[in-house]
Amino acid sequence: MGAVQLTLGLIAVAVSLVAWSMFVVTIVRFVKIIRLGQPDPTRNGPFGPRMKTLIKEFAAHTRMNKLKHVGPWHWLVMWGFLIGSLALFEAYGEVFEPTWGWPILDHWSLWHLLMELLGVGTIVGGLALAVIRQRNHPRRADRVSRFAGSNFRQAYFVEFIVVFEGIGILGVRAAKSALGSHDLPTWAAFVSEPLGNLLPASATLVSVFAFIKLMGAMIWVWVVARNMTMGVAWHRFSAFPNIYFKREDDGGVALGALKPMMSDGKPLDFEEADPEKDVFGAGKVEDFSWKGWLDFTTCTECGRCQSQCPAWNTGKPLSPKLLITQLRDHAYAKAPYLLAGGRKDVTGEEVGLTGDNPHAGIDVLALAEAERPLIGGPDELGVIDPEVLWSCTSCGACVEQCPVDIEHVDHIVDMRRYQVMIESNFPTELNGMFKNLENKGNPWGQNAKDRLAWADDLDFEVPVFEGEFGDTEYLFWVGCAGAFEDRAKKTTRAVAELLHMADVKYTVLGPEETCTGDPARRAGNEFVFQMLAQQNVEVLNTVFEDVEPLKRKIVVTCAHCFNTLANEYPELGGQYEVVHHTQLLNRLVREKRLVPVAPIAEDVTYHDPCYLGRHNKVYDAPRELVGASGASLREMPRHGDRSMCCGAGGARMWMEERIGKRINVERVDEALGTAPSKIATGCPFCRVMLTDGVTSRQSDGLASEKVEVVDVAQLLLTAVKRKPAPVPSTVDTALPSNGSDPLEEPGGEAQPDGKADTPTDEVPTGTPLPDEDK
Repeated sequence: MGAVQLTLGLIAVAVSLVAWSMFVVTIVRFVKIIRLGQPDPTRNGPFGPRMKTLIKEFAAHTRMNKLKHVGPWHWLVMWGFLIGSLALFEAYGEVFEPTWGWPILDHWSLWHLLMELLGVGTIVGGLALAVIRQRNHPRRADRVSRFAGSNFRQAYFVEFIVVFEGIGILGVRAAKSALGSHDLPTWAAFVSEPLGNLLPASATLVSVFAFIKLMGAMIWVWVVARNMTMGVAWHRFSAFPNIYFKREDDGGVALGALKPMMSDGKPLDFEEADPEKDVFGAGKVEDFSWKGWLDFTTCTECGRCQSQCPAWNTGKPLSPKLLITQLRDHAYAKAPYLLAGGRKDVTGEEVGLTGDNPHAGIDVLALAEAERPLIGGPDELGVIDPEVLWSCTSCGACVEQCPVDIEHVDHIVDMRRYQVMIESNFPTELNGMFKNLENKGNPWGQNAKDRLAWADDLDFEVPVFEGEFGDTEYLFWVGCAGAFEDRAKKTTRAVAELLHMADVKYTVLGPEETCTGDPARRAGNEFVFQMLAQQNVEVLNTVFEDVEPLKRKIVVTCAHCFNTLANEYPELGGQYEVVHHTQLLNRLVREKRLVPVAPIAEDVTYHDPCYLGRHNKVYDAPRELVGASGASLREMPRHGDRSMCCGAGGARMWMEERIGKRINVERVDEALGTAPSKIATGCPFCRVMLTDGVTSRQSDGLASEKVEVVDVAQLLLTAVKRKPAPVPSTVDTALPSNGSDPLEEPGGEAQPDGKADTPTDEVPTGTPLPDEDK
């Protein structure tokens, strides 16, 4: 050990002691701050499934690979950071003793190959991520960029250190190769050995390279220790517990059911709740659970949620990413006040800090932050603007795409709950909807006696429950839209007719049915939801009183009813087997109980309802039904788990859309780009929104008057009900006469003459596709 090695080694140790001490102190502070959130015992186990999910998500990068052009590069950087940390700590020995290496490992050629691959992979991965960030820079694409609003300086600093450390691994190894420290096969040192041939054999060079490598790492440690809100760096540590403690212990994302209202770690009982003691949603940042605080801490600002958000993509102020980072910045700025015991009651009066000088020793900026309302406009210095909060459609695209399992929708609804139930501060349009739900049991304010009006002119009798379930197989839950909304009634009638044709024994509740409460819950009115849900559970349990629990089957046409009955009613004692009508009809087709006899030779594009697709993973059944009807399915660019919302969810169905482009029009524009004859869907809310969008585009002259929105059940009914067209004795290949409109030819939905639609490969409809897309 020479003087150079001793000097560099001592400097490295001294700098490291300072940096690592700061780092440990920051970690301890992180734990204290995150624990400021409300307790949530639902996250504690079971250990096995949660650990399995954690290992799968980080090792296989299952969620990161949702962007396939990013996943592999991030995977390289991640393993470079985790295993490459051994190379970092090895550098402490190399500064003092240039030939030093890890005992046992240093004698394995495979270990050296691994270090070689990590060095190369880290450099390549870091550069690739920097290039991806540059190619998606918001200066070029504005809102199209998922990085709009992200902190670029912090991201570039992290990416620079990543590449720097990768170079450091190979640099030290090359210097050691030049020194002849190891006798390795070429395959185990395929980069460092050629580089070592260019370097002088110098022990000092090894120590200098190791020292530089260490100093680069210590700069990173020092910077992140001083910046607790640097999510792009801290997610390397916080992502692991955030994934482990995700809401669903089976690995599923936080969609489907909403997180129930909690206070002090227990479900809130409205009969005993006290607004002065209990937490009603989130009115202050400390009202979020500790998992919420961990979510805020973990956000990497990658913007995947933002890129998928229908509100952001149509010019609304909501960005799920920016909402989370704003909550993060506010939480950590307010933390010193909360750690000192600061607390305000429901009226805003200080009750936590007492004494002659209660604010002594508390940062003045923390005190100022404590005065900011969580929800408020610019004049109030609110953390989250009301327009941001109420722009959310609860579609779940943000949750589905987040690589670190942040639960955006739960947090947004928690803030809405406080605004509705404590502040009574919500969009005025919701007033009517809430009153209709309370007084009439449906958001349209219709009379319960009219719930069976949809069946009035059917040529068969719709069975209504009259006290005994008997040998009935399914309860057909019609839903408010299916009972009262004119367009949705067509779906209800089609499903009823198909069930009748398939000889499925079913019954409906008629006037006994009430709204499931979905719009109230997504709007934040948990009280009304609980009232409606408990009423429905009581009715349903009475209906199924003599039916075994595993045979209590409900079929629904509304994706929102489907989600609520299947995922949220079990919390209230309602355990049922709930199927969507597309699932049941698809099964009936497979069992040959429904047989399509005349194919619909049209081009159809299918819109995935958020509460059927993303929230409940039902993607195949409706598509198979489109195929069974004989239609040609044309997928929109955004489909499946990346499908764009129609704009109706989150109670947006009953709110005006005053900012930016209308979400339903944006979705219709995408659908029209596939040149369809029909736009199919599987939810009455979606059908209403898409129909309105098509009507808007037709009035603008941007859509054919013949394009219509239908439910997949109607497509199937058309194919099952029509008589097949007679086979002509001779084939007539003549094209239609000039000026004729092929869409006006007979063959639409259940045409009385029974003719099939004109195949689109013979007579094209809509905008012609390029040959390669046909």
